[in-house]
This record gives sequence, structure tokens and C-alpha cells, in this order.
Amino acid sequence: MDAVVVSELVKDYRTRKGSVRALSGISFQVREGEIVGLLGANGAGKTTAIKVLSGLLHATSGRAEVFGVPSSRPEVARYVAALLEGSRNVYWRLSVEENLRFFAGLQGVPPREARRRSADLVARFGLGDKRRTTANLLSQGMKQKLALACALVKGTPLLLLDEPTLGLDVETSHELRGMIRELVVSEGKTVLLSSHDMGVVEDTCARVVILSRGRIVADDLVPNLLALFQTRAYRVSLRDGLPAQARAQLAARLPTLRPLEAERALEVELSPDQDVYVLMDALREAGVAVEGVSRAEPDLEDVFLRIVRGER
Repeated sequence: MDAVVVSELVKDYRTRKGSVRALSGISFQVREGEIVGLLGANGAGKTTAIKVLSGLLHATSGRAEVFGVPSSRPEVARYVAALLEGSRNVYWRLSVEENLRFFAGLQGVPPREARRRSADLVARFGLGDKRRTTANLLSQGMKQKLALACALVKGTPLLLLDEPTLGLDVETSHELRGMIRELVVSEGKTVLLSSHDMGVVEDTCARVVILSRGRIVADDLVPNLLALFQTRAYRVSLRDGLPAQARAQLAARLPTLRPLEAERALEVELSPDQDVYVLMDALREAGVAVEGVSRAEPDLEDVFLRIVRGER
């Protein structure tokens, strides 16, 4: 079953200078139980799409549905909870427990059940020692955990997460990634996750939708996108660096050459009619001492940049 259906969705904002189009007829689906990444540069339309799906904004035209319910209808709140722009969806003057019970109450959860869910989430997210602390006194990592817990306490099957690891240290970011994956495995949640952190998306999402200037430029499984940009690229470690004369000589023969790490390494992408032996011959003729050669595989950040630059 499709948890999310977006079809020909258009969203225009009115400004003093006229209308600005944030989404230009985008279409995609998210299956129940999927974690899908929504990627794009600033201004690409990611947050607008999430706000339309959560019912905070109405689309100009097109269709956006959550479990068959149009996102413009109030009852969509039964199916979706959102964490918007980091930890901004918590009330800073309320304690951890008060925030959780407040958001459960907004969802119509009975008081006894709200207390049970709150206690469970406090324990799961390691917030026990802070349960009576007001949100404004929490560390950034604790605020993020509380924000995610406040989304979960509602018990909705769909979570919309906008920058869930924003401002977190590496350890806390990895911890939160594990929590997001566990939600799908143990509770069958569906997650649409927007982030600028490619490591988060690559680590949690099986599929990504890439937006650029309000349009979808890619929608595929992460392994397929990585395979799309598997290149004949090599990374070469240099024993004695790359002298200017050798660099000029190599650049004339290998125009895709790119020095790295203060001239102590380089990357080069070979054309289809070249092989690694051409690279090694060029290095030898330029008098460059080679310490090691390895294949340079693309990561999701490379793929994202190349797609939005129009290289696909």
C-alpha cells in the first residue's frame, strides 16, 4: 500500500514581487514501511513538500495524499506526525514529560495512555534523568531526541522528518539514525526524511528522491544511483608530491586530473578508451613516484552533486 502519493503537485508563494513557484508539478510515492530520503539544495522545495504533506500548507494544484486522505483535510493529522527543521516542534518552557503529554493530548490520546506512551519514550530515548527538565535547558542532542519522541507519541503510521540530526555530534547522530531504522523494523513506521547530511540519508534510506529548483531530477534506490555514477576513476597516492612541471604534463594528457591533499594525491577519471595502464604510463613519463593506486568509488554526496549539476 502507498503511504504517500504525490501527483503533479504545485505550490506557489505570493510575494510583494509576484508569485514564486516552490514546487513545479512533482510526483512520487512512498510505500508503507519504507524510509525514503528527500534531498535537495536550499530552496529546492524539500520543506515545502513536507509541510504540504503534513497539512501545514495547502498546495496550489495537484494531489497529495497520506494513506488515501488528502493532506488538505484535517483528518490527515491522524496519520502523520512531523519533526520540522530540527527540534523546533517542542515547547521550550515545558519539561520533557509535559511536552510528550501535551502532544499526545493534541492527538486525542487518553490521559492514561498518554502517560504510558510518555514513560516508554522517555526510557527508549534515554531521557529519564531529564524528564522534569524544561526543553530550553537540554543539550542539542537531547532536544533532537525529545522532538522525535514528541512526533512518535502521537502514534501515527507516517513520520515526516526534516533535518532530524541537525547540529548533532557524530555519536548522537549515529544513535538517532539507529532509532529511525528501528522504528521501521519494530513498529512498521513509514518515514520520509529530509536532510543535508548525505551520511544520514545513505545510512538510513533505501531510496531517495532528489529535488532541484522545485522539480524531481531523480527517484531511485540508493544502490542504483551509486551504480549509475560508478566511473573509471582512480585515486593515486604520491610519494614525493606533484611538481608543477609534472602536473602540467599530466593535465595535457589526462584533462580530468584533480590534485588532492596539498599535491600528495590525485584523482583522475579515465575515458572509455583508456585503462589504468594509460594512467600508469602517464605518471611514469612525468617522473612521478607512485605510492599506491585505488579505485575511487562515488558516495551519495557525489551522486547528488552530479545529478543536480545536470550530469545525468
